[in-house]
Amino acid sequence: MPDLQQPRVVLTGATGGIGRAIARLLSPRSEWLLLAGRNRSELEALRQELGPEHTHIVCGDLCAAQTREELRAAALALGGANLLVNNAGCGDFHAFPTQEDERIRQLLETNLLSPMLLTRAMLPQLQQQSAAQVINIGSIFGYIGFPGFGAYCAGKFGLRGFSQSLRRELADTGVAVRYFAPRATRTPFNADAVTAMNRELGNAEDLPEYVAREFLAFLHSSDWERKLGAKERFFVLLNQLFPALPDKAIAGQLPIIRKHLPL
Repeated sequence: MPDLQQPRVVLTGATGGIGRAIARLLSPRSEWLLLAGRNRSELEALRQELGPEHTHIVCGDLCAAQTREELRAAALALGGANLLVNNAGCGDFHAFPTQEDERIRQLLETNLLSPMLLTRAMLPQLQQQSAAQVINIGSIFGYIGFPGFGAYCAGKFGLRGFSQSLRRELADTGVAVRYFAPRATRTPFNADAVTAMNRELGNAEDLPEYVAREFLAFLHSSDWERKLGAKERFFVLLNQLFPALPDKAIAGQLPIIRKHLPL
């Protein structure tokens, strides 16, 4: 897989915990950054921090076609991107039977449909580069279904499937499509109930800066996927080969999960 030197980067979800940490690491290594997010003041503050001469912003909701078009056009005007990082996402820890229809729709649209549509919009300029990458930021929950995260897991499972399918479809082009899967990360993305549950279950939580360093190492590797956490990688393998074992283990955790699960 060709390594990208001084990439021209489109990064969504740039003002979230992981997105901001990735932007900070990529900034000195990139020709330019185009950062997308929904909070204009936070985007502008990050742009000033990283250097307005090579950092550009697009503010808007990626679920809206207008925002995706603005991002595509801005990248093309800068000479064309060769690295698209689909990092924007949303979560909701909630019992599925009472989760609102609109929230389920929002989870799937934000975590799956929007990155698919943005990738499609960006593909013509990515394919014009000698080498390019699409990196979809997924989750360990893209491999392991977990109680209270039904719609979130569905989106991340779907994003992983999309990444694999498109990678194979574009195998005879210069565009590599890859999947990066953090485990629980200490950011405002997680509700207090999730943090409390993780602590009681003994689940590890990474700092965003660590996740960003792992992302950078992945960017310059030849791996198609990367899962963070040795325990989590082992559990994913068990889930693939012997799913009854994770079923039993998670069933044993249900009393703790239900204690924290919003109903």
